[in-house]
Amino acid sequence: MSATRRRWDAFRVNRRAWWSLMLFLAMFCASMGAEFIANDRPLLVVVNGRVFLPVLRDHSEREFGGEFDAPADYRDPVVADFISRNGWALWPPVRFADATINYDAGTFPAPPSRHNWLGTDDQGRDILARLLYGFRLSVLFGLALTLVGAAVGIVVGAAQGFLGGKVDLIGQRMMEIWSGIPVLYLLIIVSSMVRVTFWTLLAVMLLFGWMRLVPAVRLEFLRGRNLDYVRAARALGVPEWRIMLRHVLPNAMVAVVTYLPFYLNGSIVTLTSLDFLGFGLPPGYPSLGELVSQGRGNLHAPWIGCSAFGVLAGLLMLLVFIGEGVRDAFDPAVAVPRARPDARTANARNAQAAQEGTA
Repeated sequence: MSATRRRWDAFRVNRRAWWSLMLFLAMFCASMGAEFIANDRPLLVVVNGRVFLPVLRDHSEREFGGEFDAPADYRDPVVADFISRNGWALWPPVRFADATINYDAGTFPAPPSRHNWLGTDDQGRDILARLLYGFRLSVLFGLALTLVGAAVGIVVGAAQGFLGGKVDLIGQRMMEIWSGIPVLYLLIIVSSMVRVTFWTLLAVMLLFGWMRLVPAVRLEFLRGRNLDYVRAARALGVPEWRIMLRHVLPNAMVAVVTYLPFYLNGSIVTLTSLDFLGFGLPPGYPSLGELVSQGRGNLHAPWIGCSAFGVLAGLLMLLVFIGEGVRDAFDPAVAVPRARPDARTANARNAQAAQEGTA
């Protein structure tokens, strides 16, 4: 059995980690198609035999029989009447986007109803839609921060561990100085100078996020550079970069892959914390941290805080379970338990053994 197959079998045997991965992938795929689940535009409109896809592109009101060339507002009763008289429209399950305000809900925040399944926030926006879009934003931000930060951390850790000497000494001292800079104060300064966007916040977080994996990669390269096969390759004249990539890096990747789910977890928590404190994404972005902050400010509307806390806690719990499963799968000391035979197979074996004993 190859090492990859053994690790995969060990991960699948861990039922908690396996089903956590399946549930996380299902939630992530659903969030990637959020426009087809929660939107204030129909998925399909057929008027006078013509087919329109408002979810993919803008259409003017005149195309449906109106008088204006402005983009159609499909929640406008006039536009809805044009469509119903000359055709039909297919709506998504939730008829609100992340920024759509439901003026018919009454006072804000409004409790859950048949139109707003989880209620609205203090600005009249549908909570379910904002949770769906916020889940996607948080996971994509965490994945970007994790992948780019891991790539930079692997390069820096590999250079320090394999080269050693002054490179390792200077690199460690620079990391100690760099890690002492308060990230929150830096974000406050940046937000006062420029308009914070998704990419601006990601760039600032990458300045410090890459240091998480450096100690683990550095330790693996320090241990691997003195192994016999590495010395033999160096004696044969193999270039240093090829030794690092083909002989030492595969062993170091075990520690990297084990840390990645927890790295992703920490990245999501960081974004949520910054949004909760008001130093993250600007207003208007669907954010889980912003919903948690609204829940704190609207204690008389518990559906806001409970919904945001439930999604955030469930997401982090799934990532922790996945990380534990990956950690155990890459641990050679954890044996893969064999699958138990079912009752029918066991009965057949017992009957065969009894017949052989009688014979």
